[in-house]
Amino acid sequence: MRKFVIVLAGCAIMLLGAARANAQTHAGKNTAGQIVIVFKDGHRQTFNFADVARIEFSGTGSVPIGDTGSTPPGAPPRGHFFGKWEVGDGSGGTFYITLEESGNAYRTLHRAHGRWAYVNGEARVTWDDGAMDAIRRIDGKDQKFAYHAGKSFTDEPDNVTEAKNTSPRPI
Repeated sequence: MRKFVIVLAGCAIMLLGAARANAQTHAGKNTAGQIVIVFKDGHRQTFNFADVARIEFSGTGSVPIGDTGSTPPGAPPRGHFFGKWEVGDGSGGTFYITLEESGNAYRTLHRAHGRWAYVNGEARVTWDDGAMDAIRRIDGKDQKFAYHAGKSFTDEPDNVTEAKNTSPRPI
């Protein structure tokens, strides 16, 4: 009986050691500059950020959630865009755009909802109605660039107006 207990204890120690080594091996695989996707069935897939252009989630109309590309020098950080923005409508009036940290966006003009992403140092909003707005810092001033449905952020904007964050907070 004594030999059985000693053998059982030895096996337990070896199994725990093997499990610990396995856990350290998996933890050591994830290095800076990588993203690991864990699937529902438990398997993992690792991607290098250098190989990723952007991350998108289905159901958002292929709106990019974030850009892994380099941010232009002097561009404001993502946190600069959080809050409620007073912007022009292109016809002399104003309305508000609220950008939440979660990526949700709301505008008072036609009470629209959308999603926004920090891309190349600017806030890009795609509204549920298909229209798009970008808030960009140009020469130290924030401006709103409006695009009607069907256009892209690289097209000529429909209008450009001043943008003012009415709820700035420290970043």
